[in-house]
Amino acid sequence: MKKIRKALAIALALCMVLALSACGGQADSNSTPPANENTQPAESQDQGGEPTAEVELLWWVPPTFIQDDGDQPGTYEQKLADEFNASHPGITVRVETIDFTTAGDKITTAIESDTAADVLFDAPGRIIEYGKNGKLVDLGDMFTADFIADVGNDDLLTSCQGNGTYYMYPISASPFYMAINEKMWTDSGAMEFVNLEGDRSWTTDDFEKAIEKLHAAGYNPGVLFCSGQGGDQGTRAFIANLYSGSVADGKEYTFNSEPMIKGLTKAQEWLDKGWLGNGVQYNGGGSIELFVAGTTSWEFCWGTSAAGNNAAAMAENGVTPISLPFPSDDGEAKLEYLVNGFCVFDNGDDAKVEAAKEFIKWLCGNEENVTRTGAFPVMQSMGNLYPGDAEKELLIEFTKMYGPYYNTMDGFANMRAEWFDMLQKITGGGDVTELANAAVESSNAGMAG
Repeated sequence: MKKIRKALAIALALCMVLALSACGGQADSNSTPPANENTQPAESQDQGGEPTAEVELLWWVPPTFIQDDGDQPGTYEQKLADEFNASHPGITVRVETIDFTTAGDKITTAIESDTAADVLFDAPGRIIEYGKNGKLVDLGDMFTADFIADVGNDDLLTSCQGNGTYYMYPISASPFYMAINEKMWTDSGAMEFVNLEGDRSWTTDDFEKAIEKLHAAGYNPGVLFCSGQGGDQGTRAFIANLYSGSVADGKEYTFNSEPMIKGLTKAQEWLDKGWLGNGVQYNGGGSIELFVAGTTSWEFCWGTSAAGNNAAAMAENGVTPISLPFPSDDGEAKLEYLVNGFCVFDNGDDAKVEAAKEFIKWLCGNEENVTRTGAFPVMQSMGNLYPGDAEKELLIEFTKMYGPYYNTMDGFANMRAEWFDMLQKITGGGDVTELANAAVESSNAGMAG
């Protein structure tokens, strides 16, 4: 039973971590409960080199780490702090669990009043913004040649940077991908065009043949959702992969390039034929609900969070999802993904900075801490931390498909608004090239604001 409970706990937290980043998490108490002394976390490697002077650190963390059965959010983190404090004389870490949905306002207020924490656990979107605004410590000295080689993914490493400076030290990552309804695809004959071997890569041509079969069999297609920005990474990844396009090149937004125009035009063609659903009234969450209910035959906005959160509902509705990378013209998909990591606020105390770096290295060097985030290690040397789990072994293959990370570019929030507005107008039959050019022009102009 313990193994079953632990597996369920890991699956639940895996869905939590992605849901927190992609769609926002549930509210949680700001107070951290006392540690449960009956269960201790796995020992972390002591990196040594901590300062000898007395230093106190405040660690802000949203309710992300997997807790033991019955424990409240923040309990495991408190155990980690207690263990670190005991093994690092001279450093005391205090833990404060923060509500992810309101963390942005809390952090902004704290920055303005010079009361920010020393260490924050979060994703690149917010962290890199704080770094660009001069609020964080440069962590470049933590990115040694050995660590960079161990990560072995330039795009993931770039996600930790703002204007070339490392502001976030990563611990784990997890991909976003798509899913199909096994029964619908099998009964319609569309499964003939799906690759279920290896990393399951497949082509745009095969996807088109499959959705034609589904339409002929009377099954509802997935929808090109665009009522708002919720889950919009799914539609961008879908369109970009169709003909090896890119949303951005790291310097400016490029979704009016020839490959992207081709992908958007193809999507409009499928909409006209009924092979792709009109999603102007849905965001990613609403689109997922349609798939989970067995109403639609595939879903673009998928990941471990969606799979875990909706497992019971899908079982009740007779939906068996099959995870797939996005189809692409060359069969080599580029996936968007979540990255979890730590940053250090620049509070003007060098001793605290060095202590914070020591604490972060200590946390990230522990394999259990990686699995407690529910995601996959960024360090290849850790290997497969989920042996015997076929789905996670498949997703490990997906992690090799991570594409350029543009979420930390200037004007990202403005670009998202331009993107879903453009999709709404394309769905309504507007001129694809004109709409894409206008959206990109506004997106790039928004980079300065």
